[in-house]
Amino acid sequence: MKASADLQNILKAIDRKGYPAYKDTRGSYSFGQYELSIDHVQGDPFASPSKVSIHVEGKAAGFPKECYERKERRIAMQDYLLRLFGSEADKYNFKAKGSGKSGLLSVSRCGQEVLERTACVIVPESGAIVLRLEIGFPANGRTICAPELEKILFDFLPRCIQGVLFYSMLNKEEVKHTLFLADDRYYIREHLAEMGLAAFVANGSVLPRESGISDRPMKNSVLFASPKSMEVTMKLPHKGEISGMGIKKGITLIVGGGYHGKSTLLKALELGVYDHIAGDGREYVITESDAVKIRAEDGRSVTGDDISLFVNNLPGGKDTKRFHTEDASGSTSQAANVVEAIESGSTLLLIDEDTCATNFMVRDELMQRVVHRDKEPITPFIERARFLYEENGISCIIVAGSSGSYFNIADCIIQMDHYRPEEITDFAKEEAKAFPAVSLPGDIPAMPDYERIPVRAVKAIEERKGNNYYAQKYGRGGKNRNGENAEGNVREPEHTKIKGMGKESVVLGKETIHLHYVEQLVDAEQAMALGYILAYAEHNMFNGQENLREIVNKLMELVEKKGLAAVVQGSYLPSGLALPRKQEVFACFNRYRSLKIGK
Repeated sequence: MKASADLQNILKAIDRKGYPAYKDTRGSYSFGQYELSIDHVQGDPFASPSKVSIHVEGKAAGFPKECYERKERRIAMQDYLLRLFGSEADKYNFKAKGSGKSGLLSVSRCGQEVLERTACVIVPESGAIVLRLEIGFPANGRTICAPELEKILFDFLPRCIQGVLFYSMLNKEEVKHTLFLADDRYYIREHLAEMGLAAFVANGSVLPRESGISDRPMKNSVLFASPKSMEVTMKLPHKGEISGMGIKKGITLIVGGGYHGKSTLLKALELGVYDHIAGDGREYVITESDAVKIRAEDGRSVTGDDISLFVNNLPGGKDTKRFHTEDASGSTSQAANVVEAIESGSTLLLIDEDTCATNFMVRDELMQRVVHRDKEPITPFIERARFLYEENGISCIIVAGSSGSYFNIADCIIQMDHYRPEEITDFAKEEAKAFPAVSLPGDIPAMPDYERIPVRAVKAIEERKGNNYYAQKYGRGGKNRNGENAEGNVREPEHTKIKGMGKESVVLGKETIHLHYVEQLVDAEQAMALGYILAYAEHNMFNGQENLREIVNKLMELVEKKGLAAVVQGSYLPSGLALPRKQEVFACFNRYRSLKIGK
């Protein structure tokens, strides 16, 4: 490793040269207490910024083991350090002058959720810290301005590092609060099942958000208060006793007038699969971690899904046990979304009537009289919900505002009134007696055996783009960024096209995978990570022998063991990746139109 003085000498030598000379700076340099690694240098000042990483050994960083030994604490600590570093870096952003992106000093912009990101990693074995960021190397026009870069690397950056990445410099009360909050949330998640709960919403939570474009808590909003009949109390390790609404497993219905908070409550439960930062208002809104939001998704592709639980006897005899379409309707897309959620291992489905296909959710008595069951290929969800729970342990939380049909099958009914929940189960059940219940069919198909169906497991693009496609895309053999043999003996050159388009989509090769309706994808960095995960799986794991569940489980085990670095086989690990849930990995794979079914 070179010394920091060597970097200064390089900068002096290349000053006022053409911008490509900046590539001479690539490498690692010792700055005493930390190592600065220039991993990738941008091509010109208007291109994507240069990639830089900071490495601090565990002994130098000085963090006690209790800060990072347990996973939930480690992720919370990484998130805390990243946000703190970001606020420090903002003080110096664009203080170095130049053209294009000159002077940019940027790290991942974290939202309200606490996610595991490549931008900041604490190594659990040693307590070493790696922080990855982007820097715009300064230039005048396209001529190197080395003194401005020296200002960034030898003045601005060391100030940020000293104030954040060394435990002795941190506010110990803030650190303790961060770790204690992580402990308490973990405790709730671990005890949901034994309490028979699908979700928990603490009293005093702030559920409404600031606006449609801001996820921050709304000021002066109504604080959440549980109905007494649904209130449960837990004793957390640090906060002590906490009370709130416990939503039991089974079928829960949320009703109420428009603008009274039905969808707001469901949205909070939908995002309760993630931890939230202190002050968000939803710190203690905790949902089963495998919960999936279900909706209609007109126009999506469906490949090989067994939707026979909901759709049968289609005109033309189209197979619904292995259903294929490039342009699904609202009802067939929602059926596919349900069975794909089940395939992913979800035990809780979250459904909002406003975003559903009406004919998938319910058929009233008059419609059944006019259009006989024999003429209708769709079996609505209302006729399957009880079966899903009683036979397969899959609960549902459903928002309904216009149809009372679900009153008859619901275990619990909550009415939202001015953002305040009231349990009205007995009253609603009594009123429902005056209306005919849904007539359930006698023959309900068995649940598909997803363990045995070898679907979505072939390298389909290879046929379309030529046999040399994978050689061009991944190369042959090689070492990863740690000098070890790359996983699967492949590597991914930097020119591979994996492009994120916010949370909305990810581009893999020439295909855009649309993720707009995967509503629990909360960060653009998760979408980007999905692109890398899919690219890795496509080359290494789609062999026609394993089903999608087996493939995704292996992928998640690999990432759990080695981090996202295991699926990014380039010369450096990008800073802008955040770990998605297993459910979003399934969702991405299922929306990849080039994926075909193996026999």
